[in-house]
Amino acid sequence: MKKIFIYSAIAAVLALGNTSCSDFLEVKPAGSVSEQDFVSAKGVEQLVTGMYAKMHDNSYFEATLSNYVYGDVMGGSANKGSTFQDQPDFTSLETYTFTTDNGYLNVKWKKSYNGVFSANNVIKLADMAKEEMSAINGEAKDNYTETIAQARFFRAFWHFEVVKLFGAAVPYVDDQAMQENVNPQISNVDESGNYIYIWDKIIEDLQFAYDNLPDKWSTDKGRINKWAAAALLAKVKMYQSSPYDGKNGTQNRWTEVKSLLEDVIANGKDNNGTKFKLADTYEELYYAGESDWTGESVFDIQMAITGTVEETSSINGPWHIGFNGALGTGGWGFYQPSNDLVNSHIVDANGLPKMDGSYKNVPALTTLDANNIPHTDLTVYTDPRIDVSTGRFNTPFWDWTVPSSLDGWVRDYSNGGLYLNKKNIPRKADKGSLSIVTVTNSSAKNFHLIRYADVLLWYAEALIETGNPKEAGKYINQVRARAANGYVKAADPNNGMAETTSSYVFEDKVNGKTQPNAAGNYRIGLYPDSQFATKESATQALRWERKIEMALEGHRWYDLARWGIIANELNSYSAYEKKFLLKYANSVYNAKWCILPIPLNEIQKMDGLLVQNENWK
Repeated sequence: MKKIFIYSAIAAVLALGNTSCSDFLEVKPAGSVSEQDFVSAKGVEQLVTGMYAKMHDNSYFEATLSNYVYGDVMGGSANKGSTFQDQPDFTSLETYTFTTDNGYLNVKWKKSYNGVFSANNVIKLADMAKEEMSAINGEAKDNYTETIAQARFFRAFWHFEVVKLFGAAVPYVDDQAMQENVNPQISNVDESGNYIYIWDKIIEDLQFAYDNLPDKWSTDKGRINKWAAAALLAKVKMYQSSPYDGKNGTQNRWTEVKSLLEDVIANGKDNNGTKFKLADTYEELYYAGESDWTGESVFDIQMAITGTVEETSSINGPWHIGFNGALGTGGWGFYQPSNDLVNSHIVDANGLPKMDGSYKNVPALTTLDANNIPHTDLTVYTDPRIDVSTGRFNTPFWDWTVPSSLDGWVRDYSNGGLYLNKKNIPRKADKGSLSIVTVTNSSAKNFHLIRYADVLLWYAEALIETGNPKEAGKYINQVRARAANGYVKAADPNNGMAETTSSYVFEDKVNGKTQPNAAGNYRIGLYPDSQFATKESATQALRWERKIEMALEGHRWYDLARWGIIANELNSYSAYEKKFLLKYANSVYNAKWCILPIPLNEIQKMDGLLVQNENWK
């Protein structure tokens, strides 16, 4: 049983700290629960539990912290799935036909600020109980200081969720604003009409967390520690340093990013005291239990299944991304990997990706025959990570079975394609003897918001940007080399998915060996030194490695946006994907959309205080 600090359904906590806004920045009264009931160390700790629980809000696609709607579907790594008619606001985001009144954007905005409110509630009540809490020892400092540090971390985290999607000219709401007005009205422009960018406010909160959180927690190990704060602080500064389109209040902080990440790499550890490292294999990162404490988890959403609890064990929503019955449970069939992502795993004779775009010249790896039976060409050599991130027909789907027909797997292949999300679906073994039988993607495996591979690739990017692309290659290849440590074996579904003999092999060019009985032909090698001779070629490898290593973890759109290459990449993507799915026939992505529009109804409710961002005026 993993020990976690996690998300209990405390009614009083939710009543006070779990606001549900019908208006922008509206804080609803606590109802039957008085603030005074929480003015104690114990009461504040209940609010802290509610603050962590905010990460588990999976009520609908729009706001889940997996960010698959924005990071993966809008980013071209996945199709929406389900049917074209289902969730039209989602479809408009997928096909780049959305407008400023898109309902998904509105929910994401509200839910993110609800997270801000929860953190501010903790700060407010902790201040009221400061004398008692300051007298209680924490892990490294006193209970009050460490509580404030956690709250400021989450205040920064939720503001950053807003910034990543809507740009940095958005309201920054602190605890003081909430104390002054139950419905704080914070403008995003100054008296002269100039945008107020909130990068430095977020950074200030995270710096406080970095300076005041302990190295590790001896109990309640799901809490964030100083190294999670350091990593998120580096990420925020990296985003601020990125080009976007020159209209997001950015500035060059790459030297600071590099210094922070050097500290994380040299000294960072998880709450078991394990120094950060890459997990031994890529696949084990997505096993319940094993994925929790490999040393790679820097900042996770802690997951657990207890008894018959379903809702709180499904980060992507309890039924949303599950299949249509193939695993014996219900599901709505959203979230299918794109043809582009799958073919991006195709490699050359040296086990290197086809970064010149020639992977698009290879026919689709999975096709339907005249009887609508899918067949995957497993002879084509691919990066072995393909069958961990994505589910392909005729290859083992975890320990469930080997998919061989559309029945129960794909709801509408004409809308979602022929590939299955796999990384986000649990193994059968993950459920054990638990009584969860009605929800496909209920899982006890943590969801990784930041993992050590992220840190290594960010550090490589910082090295490139500070003039050392050759050194960056060591870290990019370190991530790539891990992919050689394992591969999906061929399995016999008629024999309990036991390993079986196949003609396919894994060509491990990293270690110079070939291994048998692979589920398909796999091959991987390291980038040569020449790839890192220039900033341009090193950047190409860095960006490609993030595409494959972080596939279907909610990052792709955000990377393309901050790099300032989003229009070229997504217009190329839709031009390719429309060969398979007609819904992309008229999809065009505007270069200005490196940030999305502040929701129209939020602007209208603010009566002139909230101004649309520059790219959407």
